Amino acid sequence: MARLDPGVRAVIMTPMPDRIEALLRERFGFETLRPGQRAAIEALLERRAALAVFPTGAGKSLCYQLPALLFEGVTLVVSPLIALMKDQIDFLTGRGVPAARLDGSLSTEQFREVDRRLRAGELKLLYVAPERFNNERFLGQLARTRISLFAVDEAHCISEWGHNFRPDYLKLAAIARDLRVERVLALTATATPAVVRDICAGFGIPPEAAVVTGFYRPNLELRTIAVRDAERDLALREALAARPPGSTIVYVTHQKSAEEIAARLAEAGLPARPYHAGMDDPERTAVQEWWAASDRAVVVATIAFGMGIDKADVRYVYHRNLPKSLESYSQEIGRAGRDGQRSVVEMLAALSDVVALENFAYGDTPHEAGLRGLVDEVLDAGRSFALSPTELATRHDLRVLVLRTALTYLELMGILRQETPFYGRYEIRPLVPIEEIPARFDADRAAFLTDLLGRATRRRLWYDLELGDPSLPTRPGELDRARAVRALEYLAEQELIELRVSDARLRFSRQGEVADRAALVADLLRRFEAREAQEIARLRQVVELVSHDGCQWNALVAHFGELRAEPCGHCGFCLSGRPETFPPTAPPPPLRLPELTELAASHPEALASPRQRARFLCGLSSPRLTAARLSRHPLFGSLAGRRFEEVLAACAATPTGHGESG
Repeated sequence: MARLDPGVRAVIMTPMPDRIEALLRERFGFETLRPGQRAAIEALLERRAALAVFPTGAGKSLCYQLPALLFEGVTLVVSPLIALMKDQIDFLTGRGVPAARLDGSLSTEQFREVDRRLRAGELKLLYVAPERFNNERFLGQLARTRISLFAVDEAHCISEWGHNFRPDYLKLAAIARDLRVERVLALTATATPAVVRDICAGFGIPPEAAVVTGFYRPNLELRTIAVRDAERDLALREALAARPPGSTIVYVTHQKSAEEIAARLAEAGLPARPYHAGMDDPERTAVQEWWAASDRAVVVATIAFGMGIDKADVRYVYHRNLPKSLESYSQEIGRAGRDGQRSVVEMLAALSDVVALENFAYGDTPHEAGLRGLVDEVLDAGRSFALSPTELATRHDLRVLVLRTALTYLELMGILRQETPFYGRYEIRPLVPIEEIPARFDADRAAFLTDLLGRATRRRLWYDLELGDPSLPTRPGELDRARAVRALEYLAEQELIELRVSDARLRFSRQGEVADRAALVADLLRRFEAREAQEIARLRQVVELVSHDGCQWNALVAHFGELRAEPCGHCGFCLSGRPETFPPTAPPPPLRLPELTELAASHPEALASPRQRARFLCGLSSPRLTAARLSRHPLFGSLAGRRFEEVLAACAATPTGHGESG
């Protein structure tokens, strides 16, 4: 009998109202709710907040789809998964529930129609990505909309303790408060007790409204096989050939591996195709539909595949490469056997993967000079300022995600406060002759539109219009920016123009003085180094699971706070009675750095610091390396098989004449 760690609490609620049972049958076609769904829905009704931590495929989406029909207003669903949005909207509209999504794949006409339905109050559910809240037009529309429920999928991304921390997620709790949403629902498939506490604290969810159903899957045979790198492709082919055919996912780390392994499996007579983010949308869609329609197809995929896809009869999930964390592993194997039938999940674990995955984690830590330059620029920008993330990232050689994380840290430390983002450029395509537009309005509006449109720079079909920073006071001769944006939106609604936005700008105000900038930079660097250490520790937990001397299912679910007293009887250890042992690996050859002095001298900004040079040698790109086209240099990635920390130490011990640390 499993029990939850005392730090994780499950909700026991009163019986559901008859109306919920009726909606369940009439609108969704289900007779009963799954474990946890009842508690989460009742928590929303009684406490106006809930956290649902259910395994992949356990029905989290119904926890907001059904309540959306109980409340006046719109349910706003925040999710990074476009595939999930599309599938759920198809399901809901087929059941007569008005639902829509806003994402970059929509045409201008589709976007305009969704916007109209939102303004008219015709939608019950609207799905958006977290990045949508960087859109000032969207935020303005939401401020005028009654949001009955704010549902956040993949909510573990809000937590720094989570395995997939995203700065845009960290701000969702503040956005929910600013919009005065009536209820909040956070959902995730993977949350340790620390992450559960973090999510509840961020969204103001009472701890007793956290519904955790458990992670153990009795129908999944969990196997981990320790192999040498050279042996695992043969082991994969033999496993696929020996077992009865069934719907299969093979997870790999790299896009190139997906292509190569799928080709080799196809040559061996297996129905296999690759899937990864480097393929174009129609090709990915075709592979996904081919796999979903078959009961024996094999898709060889990066982790870009599977999220939000509802296929219950997946019989096998193989990990050809080590996953980066137990959270990722749990989510990925959770795609098998959702129909409750016996399924096999197998990891072919080679220690050679550890170096590549560690290097990804080490490569995300910025160099000290980049952080110092960022801090100086931000603190010298004045009390209120706007910035372009891509331009700032390039100036200081920080990846955009790393830059956003650093800015988020400065917000958490009380130094900055982010204001409403805005776009610096509006692009206009007149749908009627542009000179005729002002004449359709009264004298005052016509004069304003004549001035506004007269400031636009004509290209061939489109006009560019630069609008000022809304954080700055309007100067003589400048247009009122807010009025200009409203006017452009109205012209687009009236189908007089087609409107596009670009040049996204983040806007900040500084909250206080910083007495010691060096200490602040050191603090930021410590935070990144702590995240680096955390990512490395997560990877090592995966390695430990492979060779765990005991029930592997019990070890896996204990990571999430679920404590089981009895062994499962269907993991590799329980079936064999012995732990896996990794084959010995040959020691790496002596580390000899390639000659970098001349190259570093000719690219002093891209290769100034030991960390920049180590990134270059390990094949980890950065804005300045890309700008200098150094990712095409023969030395780029020449030491990709070595541990980053070893290469970094060697670079630090090998002077190049720059004298730069970090």
